[in-house]
Amino acid sequence: MIAVVALLFVLLTVLGVYATVKAVGAAKRGVDRTIDQARRTVEDHTLRAKSFAQPGPVGEIAQLRLKLRTSMRATQDALHAGVAEDESLRESLGLFQRLSAHGHELDGELKRLESEPDRAKLAERLPSLRERTERVTGSADSLRWAARDRARRFAEDDLDALSAQIDVEAGALRHWTTEDTPQTSRPQARPQTPGTHTAPEPARPAIDPTGPRPTYPWQKKPRPETSGM
Repeated sequence: MIAVVALLFVLLTVLGVYATVKAVGAAKRGVDRTIDQARRTVEDHTLRAKSFAQPGPVGEIAQLRLKLRTSMRATQDALHAGVAEDESLRESLGLFQRLSAHGHELDGELKRLESEPDRAKLAERLPSLRERTERVTGSADSLRWAARDRARRFAEDDLDALSAQIDVEAGALRHWTTEDTPQTSRPQARPQTPGTHTAPEPARPAIDPTGPRPTYPWQKKPRPETSGM
């Protein structure tokens, strides 16, 4: 009996520790996501400020970084949101992950060049950096818009099918039948041939002298006749 109680105590302790570790891990991941999001927001605002405040190669590099990060993040969010409903986007997500490797490499290179003191050398590198940025962002934009067009097309097809079903149902609801009320048949007049005449019906007297007269409650009863002696 003591061994069973001890075993239960150990199991409960292990389960409690496991639940605590899972809760701490989930909280830590939530905090890390919040910190990463805040860091990205601050860095984006910094790049936007540099692109306006610092003209020349440094400001253009800030613009390239901001354009690259915005395009990659939008495509990542669109694909992750779409793959939950459309499994065919998983291959597109794999392609984007490969593209993200090139994007991270380009972003790191642009970030290092922000502190480059040789402005002339930096100006020489800008055309190739601009071309690489356009290629990466163009591919990301193409994946994002293709995924959106696919989702929109599926939504339109589903809406068309739903509208057709609703039209059929509405027509069925409006299709009611009323029973025709039976009409009394009137006797048809026999056609008369020339030279033949139907005998007229005898006219009924207006007052029947043999029938008793009707009595009404407001009339007085007639007095009996008396014979004189």
